[in-house]
Amino acid sequence: MRSRFAGTTLAAVTLVFAAGTGADAAAWCAYYSDNAGNNCGFYTIEQCQAAVSGVGGYCAPNPEGPEHPAAGTRRKAR
Repeated sequence: MRSRFAGTTLAAVTLVFAAGTGADAAAWCAYYSDNAGNNCGFYTIEQCQAAVSGVGGYCAPNPEGPEHPAAGTRRKAR
């Protein structure tokens, strides 16, 4: 019984994550050093930079994410 529940739960979780589209994807990905993986769940460059700070890695726009201006191209308010 327990394995049936675990299998059903795993299938449900997989469907939830597989159903996501680029439209609701986060804008930034963290690529960690030493091939430790990546995380494309950051909505701001600041969130991403905080995640790689101290552990190594870099941030880049999510190739599956929403369109957004490149870092450093925002105009400053006068």
